[in-house]
Amino acid sequence: MSPTDAASSPTGIQIHLRLGAVTAQIAQVGASLRHLRVDGVDIVPPYPEDQPTPSCSGVVLAPWPNRIRDGIWQDGDMTRALAVTEPKLHNASHGLLRFTAYEVVEQSDDAVTLAATIVPQTGYPYLVETTVRYALTDDGIDVTHTLTNRSDAAAAVALGTHPFLTIGGVDARELVLRLPAETYFETDERMLPIGESPVASGTDLRAGARLGDVQLDSGFANLHRDADGQVRTTLTAPDGRTVTLHQGEGLDYVQAYTTTSYPGQPLVVAIEPMTAPAEAFNSGRGLRRLARDESWTLTWGIRFA
Repeated sequence: MSPTDAASSPTGIQIHLRLGAVTAQIAQVGASLRHLRVDGVDIVPPYPEDQPTPSCSGVVLAPWPNRIRDGIWQDGDMTRALAVTEPKLHNASHGLLRFTAYEVVEQSDDAVTLAATIVPQTGYPYLVETTVRYALTDDGIDVTHTLTNRSDAAAAVALGTHPFLTIGGVDARELVLRLPAETYFETDERMLPIGESPVASGTDLRAGARLGDVQLDSGFANLHRDADGQVRTTLTAPDGRTVTLHQGEGLDYVQAYTTTSYPGQPLVVAIEPMTAPAEAFNSGRGLRRLARDESWTLTWGIRFA
């Protein structure tokens, strides 16, 4: 479908996709997955058209997800200082494209590709081209990200995304979250990692936990992959209907975040596939160095059954 010209919208042009009983809305700003509905059921919850993106909902996070302490990182023998974009906790948060209006480069009724370039700027001297393709399926959506370094030097990159999930019409407190992680990151008061521990009470979601029984803003590692190489995190209603977020090779971490402040939702959870955890620009964990003209492709998706 054609984009909706929403010049007055704080999230830019709105792109509407349809494939049978599956519909999606993509916002130009942040290339965010703003809404996903399958068979009349909201899977990614919408928010009002006249509001900015709440809680980074659906936004692409590049060239890093999550946080960097004070925005300071060591790039080889250079100490670099990024802009502090989370003043409350004095961190550089969620990359450099969160508020970027992407360009629509290819579109059909059921798929769209958007592009944005990370340009050299304060604390990040690299030129990195990025694209994201959203393609509907019969029961959900597939997402493909590509990052390509156009700098002369190897560019430090990581990537994440921030979709919120629900099952429309179900009391969210009764939804059961299953996340196949063996470890989680302990954090300080600034939500930065200070250690990694085996999952335990409150963070062990391998067998499932009611959303109403947990409060989460946690990064997870050592994820179990199924025989096809996918990590699958699920949200299940009492009647057995299930939303599944699958993440492919390279997306080796996940952040889970519950909130009661999402517009129109009493409770909702973000499941954020990531190539690296918080502070990766300093720890090096999950960080990738792309050579000149080297590309990196990553995939994930959502299903409802």
